[in-house]
Amino acid sequence: MLDVERLEEGLREQTAGFARAAAGGDPQATVPTCPDWPLRVLVGHIGQAHRYAAQVVRKGEPAVAPDPWQAEPGTPDRWEEWLRAGADDLIDAIEETGAGKEMWTFLGPRPAVFWLRRMLADTAVHHYDAAVTTGAAFVLADDLAADVVSEGFEMLTAPGAEQLKPELAELRGRGERLGLRPVSGDGWVLTRAPEGLRWQRGPVPADVDVVVSGTAADLMLVCSRRLPLDDGRVEVAGDRALMDHWLARMAF
Repeated sequence: MLDVERLEEGLREQTAGFARAAAGGDPQATVPTCPDWPLRVLVGHIGQAHRYAAQVVRKGEPAVAPDPWQAEPGTPDRWEEWLRAGADDLIDAIEETGAGKEMWTFLGPRPAVFWLRRMLADTAVHHYDAAVTTGAAFVLADDLAADVVSEGFEMLTAPGAEQLKPELAELRGRGERLGLRPVSGDGWVLTRAPEGLRWQRGPVPADVDVVVSGTAADLMLVCSRRLPLDDGRVEVAGDRALMDHWLARMAF
């Protein structure tokens, strides 16, 4: 996991990037990668989610999850200010409370930094959604993209994850291994064991059943079902059907 300072910096980077991507877009434009939401609701979700996480961090206990359709991000010319304020609110809450303080999360008790990391991941993925909607550039540093992937695997393999996402039970297997191999740095290997999913970070062995190769950011987009495997930006080698089955049930 990245250190707290880099996670805070990353949240500010991705919030600013999201705001730039959304700027000038039609508030009612359909978000292609979130087709049930217009751009205004996507913006509302991010600003609302940051504030929700800040509230949980400060109180250390559950709060009612907000409805993004009820968010009030203001007029488009105020979106950037509103979004930045939400990210700053969460960062302030983490610094006031202490990143290591244990508190409620939907996966059970975790340190407060869980919420910072979760919001960075959510913001990074939705930054791409905003960029696709408006045609803006999408930029995500390798270390942030890699942490989003690792954070996603940690959630999917956490105790109780199958109760929150029942389709994960369908990913139990007989030891099949799937790999994600970035252009640089360590990759990820996910094992479909009889008792459930397992994952590890490190070099991807040559004998995995299927591997997807690409930049860290593109691998993140594959895992979040934003980038199709047929896209020329990634390469698939091995059992493509196994990878398709995995992605259909594990996307984060």
